[in-house]
Parts: sequence; structure tokens; C-alpha cells
Amino acid sequence: MRLSQFHLRTVKETPADAEIASHQLMLKAGMLRRLAAGLYTWSPLGLRVLRKVETVVREEMDRSGAIELLMPTIQPRELWEETGRWEKFGPQLLRIKDRKEQEYCYSPTAEEVVTDFARQEFASYRQLPVNLYQIQTKFRDEIRPRFGVMRAREFLMKDAYSFHLDDASLQAEYRNMYDTYGRIFARLGLRFRAVFADTGAIGGSASHEFQVLADSGEDAIAFSDGSDYAANIELAEAVAPGPRAAAAEAMRKVETPVQKTCEDVAALLGIPLQRTVKSVAVMGRDAEGSDRFVLALVRGDHAVNEIKLAKLEGLGEYRMATEAEILAHLGSEPGFLGPVPAAGAPRKPVHVVADRSVAAMADFVVGANEPGYHLAGVNWGRDLPEPDVVADIRSVVAGDPSPDGKGTLALARGIEVGHVFALGDRYSKAMGCTVLDAAGKPVHPLMGCYGIGISRIVAAAIEQNHDAAGIVWPEAMAPWQAAVCIINPKDDPAVAEAAEALYRDLRAAGIDAVLDDRGLRTGQMLADIELLGIPHRVVVSGRGLEAGTFEYRARTAAESENLDRAALLARLGA
Repeated sequence: MRLSQFHLRTVKETPADAEIASHQLMLKAGMLRRLAAGLYTWSPLGLRVLRKVETVVREEMDRSGAIELLMPTIQPRELWEETGRWEKFGPQLLRIKDRKEQEYCYSPTAEEVVTDFARQEFASYRQLPVNLYQIQTKFRDEIRPRFGVMRAREFLMKDAYSFHLDDASLQAEYRNMYDTYGRIFARLGLRFRAVFADTGAIGGSASHEFQVLADSGEDAIAFSDGSDYAANIELAEAVAPGPRAAAAEAMRKVETPVQKTCEDVAALLGIPLQRTVKSVAVMGRDAEGSDRFVLALVRGDHAVNEIKLAKLEGLGEYRMATEAEILAHLGSEPGFLGPVPAAGAPRKPVHVVADRSVAAMADFVVGANEPGYHLAGVNWGRDLPEPDVVADIRSVVAGDPSPDGKGTLALARGIEVGHVFALGDRYSKAMGCTVLDAAGKPVHPLMGCYGIGISRIVAAAIEQNHDAAGIVWPEAMAPWQAAVCIINPKDDPAVAEAAEALYRDLRAAGIDAVLDDRGLRTGQMLADIELLGIPHRVVVSGRGLEAGTFEYRARTAAESENLDRAALLARLGA
């Protein structure tokens, strides 16, 4: 490839609307151009990178035994109604109508379509197991698309779906895909972790996310410093503490005139924040489906984990309680709430859910359900009944014991680029997909679902690999492996010929090289090559030819080297 014959347009200024490094650098390098909110045109340069990622994904999926197909991006409403997701998926589902007023959606995922395909194609257990995958565009109508292709509305995704007769087969393929994803991200040169994750809207019994580690990541992950345990912070277990200590203090009311937060109360009383309890008022449902007022309690230095709380019975669709509801049940205003009833205050039933750490506390501080006051020296069983429910409802923090008993937890930021689910028969049962087993009995196949965000990987790689000069691509993802740059201010034919010869030699040796023959000034040309993140740069100049050398610099190196032809080819692996 000669850059004089390739469309490349870089810009010096950092785009004002680009908030994170990957978005900024993709725009500066000319990889992307915005069409509308969350919609981008991939330039020829950007497409080269996208195809590099796609190639690795396809090669490893084929190696795993999965079979490629291609499904439509436009899907009929009827399929989604069979699974109940036409309404449940929410506003991210882009709904459209054709000229006959028939309703469709633009595919955000393809469980319904692939299950429809399976119920038409598979009749016998002899056809299973099978894993079908596609690389296809998806659309999710994000309420606030941002960060370029990191959270775009339209994106390129590899999604795979497996069908099995029994759970043992499903678990084997789940492990196969888990291992396949590890090979994909390792080949792409990414630093990543596979973490236990919540199954979310897709559903299922098991789930792992593959997170590219980056400080700008939207997701928080917890990992052990003594094992390979890792989990999304939404799922990471907070290990139960030891037994509760005996009460040593009498309960007493303390004045806290303007102190409404645990931090302020602890500072006023001169006690550790860990001795305070935070009360969060929410509304759930009881067994009969009626409203239930719930007081969720976590230690003052902890935070309620919304995902964990929502998994408790009756709290699947909980909401925050209103001030009127709080007043009716606790007789107080927010900022002074607690589980101990205030004397003489109106009190409707309160369902108390305590985090494990709170249930193990003694002599703690809570709101007094009276404006301007808190209670100190509070103890379970003496000053208030034992909690109605004790559960893990908090987010883990750095230094917590690892749930596997090995080491302690540390926290990091990550960007989700892959997800594997064991779905079970949720979709096959809802859509009446059956095959005959060995006894001739119809059974619903068990399913697995495995996704990789191909376009998101490109942005995640930049977030993890960049410097002040631009992108620093892992070699497997770079638009070209090496750039041959010509410095020839006097238009010396010998310099041009030497550059052309080197370029041809690299190509012949299997090196994906590009020749920068645009005739730019040296500074601008070299700045472009650094911005583009090409792993290897070779400068051909008159001075170098006189010395019999080429100026070589790896993108990650601080200094250039002068190498003769043999040494250069050896360095590049030619």
C-alpha cells in the first residue's frame, strides 16, 4: 500500500466533543467520521483495523468448531413477542414499521432469530450440539451515546449461539468459548481479565465478562491478589465477617443538628466510619404483590449494590421511597433514618434488610428517626429486633477477603469487550423449539450465547495503548505492521528507488508494510506515523544511503537505531 494512493486525513486539533482518548485519537487519525449521534463512518484506515480484529475473531471461532452464518438485522415483532422481550427490552429496542404497517426492530441481539432458525432446521438430537455464529451490525438506541464507538448506537458484533441436548454438553461448549475468547484477546495483544458477571437482560444461569483493563473503563472489577478469582463488582461476593461482638455500650441519643451523612456523624462523634450504619429506604413488593417499605442497611463506609439488592425476593423492580412514604413509615425526614422506631412516631410496617457486615455489628450508630438526632450504642436483639433478612447487598471494597479464600481483593477499571452466557432453555421453551431425544421424546435444547464487540475492541485497545503522540497498536491490530518513510527533499532518484526496493522486500517477506510517499515535510510525516500507531517505522534518506543504513524505530522505543539492510530485515522478522 502506498499512502499517495490511499485516503488518509489526519487532524492536529483535538475534537472538542471527544471526551476519552480513544474517541479523540480515532478522530485525529481519521479512522472515524461522525454521521449522527452514535453513528460513525469507518474510513479506509479505520476499516483496516476493524478487519484485522474481525479476522482474528473469525479464525479462532472457526478453530473452536463454530459454524458461521448470517442473520438479518431487521427482525419481526412476532418473534420478540414470543419471548416477551418486545416490551421488556425497553427503549434501547429501535422499533420500525414497513409500508404495510408491519412492526419490526433493528437487531440489538439475535436470540429470537437464531432460535427460530433452529426450530426449523434441527429435528433430532443427532444434529446437536452445534454452535452458530455471525459477524453482523447491531443497533441499540442508547439514551446518551458517547465516547465514540465505545458506546455507539450502531456497532459491529460477533454473536454466537449454541444448542445442546443436556447440561454437560452446554457446560463443555461454555468452557470451549471461554478458552476461545482467551485466545482471541491474547492474539490481539490486549491485557484483559475474565470475570464472573451478572446475566442481566439476556438471562441464563452462568455468565463471564471479558474486560480489557484500562483506567477509563466504565466497569469496576474486583480481583484477588492471591488467585485467578475475578468478578464484576456487581457480582463480587462480600464475604461474611466473623461473629458479632457482645454489646458493651448503652443505647443513647446524640444530637446531630446538621449532620446527615455517615461521614459527618462519624466526624462529630470522633468514631471510625465503620461504626456507623447507612439506611436506604426503598419500595418493593410483598408475597401478595402489595407495596412493601424496605430499609436496606449497609455499613457507613460501604455502598448498597443495586444488582445484589434487586436479586432479593420482592425487590426485583424496587424503587427509591418517596419522602412521603418515608415519613409514613419512619416518621422522619431523610438524613436521620434508622431501623430503631422513634418513640411515639407514626410507624407503618418496615421490612429490614441488613448487609452481612451490619448484622455482625455491635454498638453501632444509626439515625434516630428524628430530625437532628442519631442513636449510638445500638445493638441487635436488645435495642431492635434481628433483621428480617440478612444478605450480601453491598459492593466489595479493596482489601476485602477474596471469596475463594485466597488473598484479598483489589479493584480495577475495565471495558467489557466480550460476554459468554449459559442460557438454558429460556428461549427454546418460549419459542417452542424442540428436537427428539434418543428415546424419540421432544425436548427443548439448552442454549449458550457468546458475544464479542468487535468495533468496541478497537476503541478499548486504544484506551489501553496510547501515549502523548498517539495510538500504540498491538501488532495484530495495527493497520500496517511497518511504515517505510521517504525523506527526499532533493528528489534524489536513488532515495526513492531504495525506499521502493525496501518496501517490495518487506511485502515479499510477508510484512504488511505501507510506503509513505506523500511527499510531506519530515516532521508532519513522522508525526502522522506516530499518531497512526504503526509498530515499526523505517526512514529512508540520502544520508542513510551514504552510510549504508536505515533509521529504524519501534513505536514503543524512545530512540531510533541505524541498521543495515540485513539487521533491519532481521529486526522486522523478514
